[in-house]
Amino acid sequence: MIFITGPLYSGKRTFAQTLPGKRLSDVQVLAADAADLPALADKLAHEYDILIATEVGGGVVPMDAKQRADREAAGRLACLLAARAECVVQMFCGIPTVLKGELSQC
Repeated sequence: MIFITGPLYSGKRTFAQTLPGKRLSDVQVLAADAADLPALADKLAHEYDILIATEVGGGVVPMDAKQRADREAAGRLACLLAARAECVVQMFCGIPTVLKGELSQC
């Protein structure tokens, strides 16, 4: 499984479209309603070849407690997915940086 994350969705989409396999975008939204994040990460890792998460941090902390909890869950899910992935790629300004694995695997 390949996990792609980063702040610029358009760059990730372009990069991800070049990769073969079953993919799921915006996995971070699934974390908000998940009762068991490790189970969700296992399920996603087994069902998809490529998982894409938009980075939701960036230093601005929401005032709303639910929004803060959702961001926390999204970050925890991203960590769980990165641990399960053979390759982790961070996108920044449309440039892929491999954080785990090798680009040839991606």
